[in-house]
Amino acid sequence: MAISTRLKSMAASLYIVVEGDDPGYDIFVNGQALARNEDALERLAERLHVTPLLEFFSADENSMALLLEQGVASPDWARHLPQPQWYDAPDGLLTVRALIEFLTTNSAALGSETQPVLIELREYERVLHKTAQHGLHWHIAVSWR
Repeated sequence: MAISTRLKSMAASLYIVVEGDDPGYDIFVNGQALARNEDALERLAERLHVTPLLEFFSADENSMALLLEQGVASPDWARHLPQPQWYDAPDGLLTVRALIEFLTTNSAALGSETQPVLIELREYERVLHKTAQHGLHWHIAVSWR
């Protein structure tokens, strides 16, 4: 089952992981509206010629532990997890800002989900801006609850 399909079938959240133990700033983002609307956001990103959000996904130990706990992943698979991939914050900002700009001027694009998605995209923008200022890398992880 693809990640985007799994996002719809479970209460999921797309959150930001910043490289290192503690970046020294708040990295909390809700990410639930982004997860619920990932398919539409992917199509929109492609239309806007920017990288879709899930292209910044990298499996980390925390998200894999949740999958194992819920029986979605096998322990064998988790043992062979590749090293996390890290991305440049300006690349993520390009995507996030393009989506914000489009959704701000096209408020009906996602129906009643447009405002919750915009709120979360602005959270992403705040965190990615600070991540870029600190010269750190990031990736998206998924929390399933």
